[in-house]
Amino acid sequence: MTILVTGATGNVGKHVVAELVAAGEPVRAVTRTPSRLPAGVPVAEGGITDVPDMLDGVDRVFLLWPFTDAESAPPVISALASRVSHVVFLSARGASDDSPLFHARIERLIRDSGVDWTFLRAGGFATNTLEWADQVRAGVVRWVYGGAGRSLIHERDIADVAVAALTSPGHVDAAYELTGPETLTQAEQVRVLGAAVGRDVRWEEMPLAEAKAAMAARGWDEYFLEHGLRYWASLVDQPETVTGVVEEVTGKPARTFAQWATDHAADFR
Repeated sequence: MTILVTGATGNVGKHVVAELVAAGEPVRAVTRTPSRLPAGVPVAEGGITDVPDMLDGVDRVFLLWPFTDAESAPPVISALASRVSHVVFLSARGASDDSPLFHARIERLIRDSGVDWTFLRAGGFATNTLEWADQVRAGVVRWVYGGAGRSLIHERDIADVAVAALTSPGHVDAAYELTGPETLTQAEQVRVLGAAVGRDVRWEEMPLAEAKAAMAARGWDEYFLEHGLRYWASLVDQPETVTGVVEEVTGKPARTFAQWATDHAADFR
């Protein structure tokens, strides 16, 4: 039986596909851009709302929800529950039952559907620092709350856990909190990125009002804008914690942010 991978050309999904193919697992990759997949990978061309029509012969699914709301999720989850045996959902840290995050609503839909599930409650993605690429090249990163401590996770560690959950027993009804192996402030992250590209890069604190305007100009929803800024502020005094779940599940230590920066150095040069 086949494993369906949604978001198959994204930061996490592309590694899930590659690892499953390397392990000899039958894969069907959901994407709107098949040209970005390795040659020979079976493709289901389309998006997340097309998934109900892509399930012939599928028994396991890696589910990544691409929207910031769950309005179109019920028919997709219902189709999965009626056709497959196990859904591994890339959720978010903090997606508890009373959370306003859309991830929490999708978790509830999956649980209530009766299908076997595994939730990957990933913390902040190290890939989010790619937003600083132009500033790293210029030598100065300007943003708010340089003292905010984050335990960012390498996308390949998320993929490793996803593949383990999809291909080995013992992960049904498990909600895994996934983080990197260390907590670094945002200013420290910038120094690590500078070291990876061989130049001095410094942090410069941005006024809060300027940050709000920049986020609004980039199209941030007002709720997520305010929530995000409050969250970053809280991390100055209460930095994110580290879990050892990646190593517990995969048997390998989680990759450091320095390793991530080395892996992505070309993106910052």
